Amino acid sequence: MRELSEYNAKRDFGLSKEPQGLKSKKKDTAESKRKLRFVIQYHESRAKHYDLRLEHGGVLLSWAVPKGLSEKPNEYRLAVHVEDHPIEYRNFEGTIPQGEYGGGTVTIWDKGFFEYLCDMPKGLESGNIRFHLHGQKLNGVWSLVRKKGDAKTWFVVASQTEE
Repeated sequence: MRELSEYNAKRDFGLSKEPQGLKSKKKDTAESKRKLRFVIQYHESRAKHYDLRLEHGGVLLSWAVPKGLSEKPNEYRLAVHVEDHPIEYRNFEGTIPQGEYGGGTVTIWDKGFFEYLCDMPKGLESGNIRFHLHGQKLNGVWSLVRKKGDAKTWFVVASQTEE
């Protein structure tokens, strides 16, 4: 299971209604044997953006995508890798108080299930993650590609989308 210490350190849970990053007491079923969840949240903070969150290793891997995911094949969009979030964050909507990390309103823009089309640990290490979203709004295949030599800077690009 991945760690949530960076997520917890950035938040004051006495002020924010965001879910706290606690280790699950339930035994997690192998990811390959169940549907994985994703969420895309619209975040009206200092800089408005979308947050792409993909379930992996008991957390949500997270990228801030300023312009959101494009549905046009081969159109690259900036995706900044941010700290892992707890699984419970996939249901979070609300206002984070101004002055707190990420202060502003968070709404769910899209959610659903997805599958990785790559070996996920290798994809994270190599900086190339391919996945198929089955959402309420988005349905298709995207890739996250890390900029060489920069752990935080990635790009998200549609390979194919379905109507």
